[in-house]
Amino acid sequence: MKKIFLPAAALLMLFSCQNDTTETDVQTNAVLQRGCASQEVLAAQMKADPTLALRMNKIEDFTQKSMLNGRIVNGKVEIPVVVNVLYKTASENISTAQIQSQIDVLNRDFNAANSDFTKVPSLFSGVKANVGIKFVLQNIVRRSTTIASWSTNDAMKKSATGIAPTSPATVLNMWACNLGGGILGYAQFPGGSLSTDGVVIDNNAFGTTGSVSAPFNLGRTATHEVGHWMNLRHIWGDANCGSDYVSDTPTHNEPNYGVLNYPHYSTCSGTPVEMTMNYMDYSDDRGMYMFTNGQKSRMAALFVSGGSRSSFRN
Repeated sequence: MKKIFLPAAALLMLFSCQNDTTETDVQTNAVLQRGCASQEVLAAQMKADPTLALRMNKIEDFTQKSMLNGRIVNGKVEIPVVVNVLYKTASENISTAQIQSQIDVLNRDFNAANSDFTKVPSLFSGVKANVGIKFVLQNIVRRSTTIASWSTNDAMKKSATGIAPTSPATVLNMWACNLGGGILGYAQFPGGSLSTDGVVIDNNAFGTTGSVSAPFNLGRTATHEVGHWMNLRHIWGDANCGSDYVSDTPTHNEPNYGVLNYPHYSTCSGTPVEMTMNYMDYSDDRGMYMFTNGQKSRMAALFVSGGSRSSFRN
């Protein structure tokens, strides 16, 4: 069983999302590998705000107690979504249809309604989960800009340079823009400032139609990043054989890229079969298609009374 208690020292470590190479049965082009900057952004926020680590430790303590006591949400949590589109070119001004396709993916993936859910190997069939969270598109905000490429410094979330979030205490804000540096997206973990709360996705990985391109054309970048927004860590724990603070995911030694042949074994203690199809790994879109019951409980703990996202409850 994985360690599930989060020491302050672990929160202060900087883990970057590296483009390591592993064997795949498809893509071999190193440029086409998943890049997520959520952990890097978290480290920068902690450096700027020393109190963030304390808030996140309190959230972690509450999460573990809620999971232990069974204090999870009954029924569905409905998440209103505002999508903020920043564009310099016409292709970056993604269509309403493309945006809706992403909301549809979130609703399928978080409700075990994705067609590839049936591909979950029998080894993991006992832990595969229907998270039971609904997403509803509330509004689309668009802004033309002269910025050709955005970084992970949250400039897209500021009214002076981008679009400020709409009611972030009760609305999930998503920004679609041209991200640079090989990054497909990043999210803010619970506990951060409301002024920067939300998820950023590259416009070429947003949804399933329009400007998207393989191997990130199935909307799973947003599923991964919304997972972070709901307090999920990368499945390898951002360290060699690290902990994601979930007991029913196997210990991974590193991120996995592309679409690996099953079974793929970890080099960690016990050499477990890795859950490469978990949304919190780095597999290509077509290679990720499940959450676990432990991840579900971790997410659900955010929305109970006292949880860090309890304001989203109706």
